[in-house]
Amino acid sequence: MIRKIIQVDEEKCNGCGACADACHEGAIGMVNGKAKLLRDDYCDGLGDCLPTCPTGAISFEKREAAAYDEKAVQENMRKKEENSHTSAVPHAGCPGSRMQRIQHSQEAASPAQVQAESQLGQWPCQIKLVPINAPYFGGAKLLIAADCSAYAYARMHDDFMRGKITIIGCPKLDSVDYSEKLTQIIQNNNIQSVTIVRMEVPCCGGLELAAKKALQASGKFIPWQVVTISVDGKILE
Repeated sequence: MIRKIIQVDEEKCNGCGACADACHEGAIGMVNGKAKLLRDDYCDGLGDCLPTCPTGAISFEKREAAAYDEKAVQENMRKKEENSHTSAVPHAGCPGSRMQRIQHSQEAASPAQVQAESQLGQWPCQIKLVPINAPYFGGAKLLIAADCSAYAYARMHDDFMRGKITIIGCPKLDSVDYSEKLTQIIQNNNIQSVTIVRMEVPCCGGLELAAKKALQASGKFIPWQVVTISVDGKILE
């Protein structure tokens, strides 16, 4: 039969495994570090996997495919559930890309303990890896930071990351324009504010420019600010 079904562009796939985690039917698996549609009859064509892909590697196509087999899916899920009670089931993709929200203790602590506690609110944090529609973006105060800023500025966690969702990047090393993905994140989520923390070096201007382009392209009026850090760890503006 001809029906709508997902397809994976292996050239775009970064092997994060987010789509495999999102597929409730077990139709997608990781093969040699790439996402792959394992069985046509496991894919219901609803596309729960699409919004989780950080690189846009998954899309729909209409082609000859076996009909969705709900009984086969249920049996497959039952076997997986049984196996989960007897063995540890690892993340389907790269463990470093597994999406998760991080909750920090709210208990009172000494100043030394507070300064030492990480304020990273989620994982992953690289702009290239975060899913566009990740649930932690809902109602978030977004921090877009240069990779080097946390190394240069000693109080990065307390002064900038606390209470925010942090995404980081380096336009020079990644050789990519982040503006398209940042636009999608801002457009598709209820972002409350945007803080951009960049380094004083000229190449870091690409991060600031991408964020500004994304804010403008999103069509939303969101409070935003830019903070520049010197290479010796001082706030310049």
